[in-house]
Amino acid sequence: MTEQYLPVLLMIVIAAFTAALILVLNALLGPKEKHRKDFPSKFTPFECGSDLIQDNNRRVAIRFYLIALLFVLFDLEGILLYPWAIVGRSMGTVAIVEIFVFLFFLIVAFIYAYRRKALEWR
Repeated sequence: MTEQYLPVLLMIVIAAFTAALILVLNALLGPKEKHRKDFPSKFTPFECGSDLIQDNNRRVAIRFYLIALLFVLFDLEGILLYPWAIVGRSMGTVAIVEIFVFLFFLIVAFIYAYRRKALEWR
């Protein structure tokens, strides 16, 4: 039984060693505190090639979150179709019935979101 978990333990040890190595190399070879004081621009916010102009503490409309949540939901459901498409035929009738039930609920969720006008940008 321990032979089954040996590769997992080995991967955990390798990952921990790699993380520790990166941290040590960063501490040894990375910029030191005295050099950071010479460049005050290093402490200013910077995003996507431009300086931060507006305050970060502004309100964001809920529709951004709603659209993002629906995108993730439908995207993950779409991704789940790919493995089924590969092995669906070899699994037989049960797999076909299960995928149609899955697609039925996917279509019902899409119709519900469409009727609630969740997909419209106001």
